Amino acid sequence: MKHFQQFQTAGKEPGLQVWRVEKMDLKPVPKQHYGNFYNGDAYILLYTTRGLSYNIHIWLGEESTVDEQGGAAVFATQLDNFLGGSPVQFREVQGNESLTFSGYFKSGIKYKKGGVASGFQHAETNEMNEKRLLHVKGRRVIKATEVDLSWSSFNKGDCFIIDLGKDIYHWCGSDCNHFERMKASQVAIHIRDNERRGRAKLHMINEGEEPDAVLGPKPNIPAGEDDDESTDRANKSKGSLYLISDAAGSMKTTLVAQSSPFKQEMLSPSECYILDNGADKKIFVWKGTGALNKQTALKVADHFIKQKNYPKNTQVL
Repeated sequence: MKHFQQFQTAGKEPGLQVWRVEKMDLKPVPKQHYGNFYNGDAYILLYTTRGLSYNIHIWLGEESTVDEQGGAAVFATQLDNFLGGSPVQFREVQGNESLTFSGYFKSGIKYKKGGVASGFQHAETNEMNEKRLLHVKGRRVIKATEVDLSWSSFNKGDCFIIDLGKDIYHWCGSDCNHFERMKASQVAIHIRDNERRGRAKLHMINEGEEPDAVLGPKPNIPAGEDDDESTDRANKSKGSLYLISDAAGSMKTTLVAQSSPFKQEMLSPSECYILDNGADKKIFVWKGTGALNKQTALKVADHFIKQKNYPKNTQVL
């Protein structure tokens, strides 16, 4: 098939490979840009272990189109077939990625505005005329989201990176903690050393130390928002198990168990099941050896998410 040409080197060596969906074709992302994702695009990622087992991830930006999302699903299926059907497939949505996916990027995930349709490219050359502001958040997983380059985007509780190409400012609010400072510095250093290849100057500044020339005089800025960790912990304890059938092209869900614990004997190898933890924005698909193929199973999961009125950024694992 046409697109298998892009996969000739796929899975040959341990490590990560990344492609971006571009007008129903696939283009490899340069390694120095791994961890950068445009919010208007869709990506395919392949992680190969030393034992040559595989994880395939579909990553969908919050502004990606239905066509791009559908194209990513087709390419993921082609890659799965090219690798003999053995990979495990993941569906990742911007802002709610799995820990498996996030673990590939030790210096964090960076979300950039725009995409293929806007003419934005993962340039091979280091860009020295960049102007952007990244809002850095996360404890276990670092995520840096591009926001408006304005004081209105700041708060006292978080860290930000003012990226001006030749100069990178690592700015920390007066209420942020030491852990957040350390994580944000990893992102800033990664930008300097990889995207700029060491040619940018890194400035570490605290709130009140910023030069007016960067963004103008600093106005009063708000306090940071508290993360509701107690709600997250409560949500993770919820879950329901459903049997999924797709007879005559019409999906039907049957409740198997309302809550944990779930037992292996509840599962039939000829059936497909969904473990619904949508309250925590996660849907787990279990497919027996004689059940639906992978592509159909992922479509069933998407339909289930819509049926339950769960957020679009619900993970499918």
